[in-house]
Amino acid sequence: MRIVSLQSGTSADGIDVAVVDFSDPGTGSETELTPVFCTTVDLPGTLSNRVLAFTHGFRLTAAEVCELDTELGQAFASVASLVAEQIRLDTIDLVVSHGQTAYHWVSEEHTLGSLQLGDPSKIALAFDAPVLAQLRTTNIAAGGAGAPLMSIFDRMWLGGSRVPEATLNLGGIANLQYVEPQGPVGEAGTVIGWDTGPGNCLVDAVITRATGGAERFDRSGALAGVGTVDDELLAVLLRHPFLSLPRPKSTGRETFNFETVDHALAEHTGAGSALRVTHADLVATLTAFTARTIADDVASLPNIPSRLIVSGGGVHNLTLMRLITDQMRELGVDVVPSSDLGIPCDFKESLMFALLGFLSWHGIPIRLSDQEHERQSIIGHFVPGAHPLSLPRPLSRLDRITVRQDRTTLS
Repeated sequence: MRIVSLQSGTSADGIDVAVVDFSDPGTGSETELTPVFCTTVDLPGTLSNRVLAFTHGFRLTAAEVCELDTELGQAFASVASLVAEQIRLDTIDLVVSHGQTAYHWVSEEHTLGSLQLGDPSKIALAFDAPVLAQLRTTNIAAGGAGAPLMSIFDRMWLGGSRVPEATLNLGGIANLQYVEPQGPVGEAGTVIGWDTGPGNCLVDAVITRATGGAERFDRSGALAGVGTVDDELLAVLLRHPFLSLPRPKSTGRETFNFETVDHALAEHTGAGSALRVTHADLVATLTAFTARTIADDVASLPNIPSRLIVSGGGVHNLTLMRLITDQMRELGVDVVPSSDLGIPCDFKESLMFALLGFLSWHGIPIRLSDQEHERQSIIGHFVPGAHPLSLPRPLSRLDRITVRQDRTTLS
């Protein structure tokens, strides 16, 4: 089975594309996943800026939200021509489109809703294939948090381990997955996943604001590398109420944004104070904030893992990775990029969305946690496109995935 995965992360700067082949599990409970083609396509600058303004709280009319949803759908659909240059479109069985998260609604420790934009109907017609969209809302309706979805992938990828494992995805928001060891009779270990707090989003926000959009992230962590961490400001940031919530928990830009930074600065400097934090020092402190929240959560795990497998755009921030590596070393944890294990760091989420599509296509329900209030559900909504939707006979289960990378093309 061949699946195309499409998504735009919290940075809203591009569409990650992955074409993934899955082997036929037959009557077994395992499948082999092979990335065939992976790339990132830039979002048009004006569209990206409008998405970021919306996610940062800029109010839009119903008409403007409709326009944004439609234009994002068109941008996702336009990827079809790029994929057509690499593979034959008529070999695509399913497109999984996560879309662009605009809002993740959490109230009193409970996730109530999540809004992803990008009209899937346009995508289905462009690819001439069915689309699975709205991946988070069915899990939320079933009592889950709708995030992080990575726990499903890691349960099947690492659940057979004899030792505890942990993975970290460094996107706009950072999420951590803890995989317990395999059970005594061979059953897969349980997994818990949660958002630790900001990944790149706060650093991206202050750099974008300070440069008027000329720069949108701290390239290689260079600015944080020349700044000095303000320990008092860091202490203020570490008092953020999200950090004390019980897990599993999820968050987004609606929680960690300009307001987070400005409130912390105001509390740190005090009204009328002459004390100011330089731009470089602010970036260094926010980078340290991300590293510290991750380290604190790893330190609180039931059993400290021997390694932390890291993926996401944040792996390219050398200063952030150095801070994380230093703090993990104190815990006796090795930091390993997912690329060392055959999964491109920039596309692990894309492979995860493809896996979710494979599960839903084959009628396999999932849940993100072992919380009693969360029920299993088949994730996402199918959009058939121009042809009738014809699903295969449901599989009873899928327990394991293995990943091959020998045919992957990175562009």
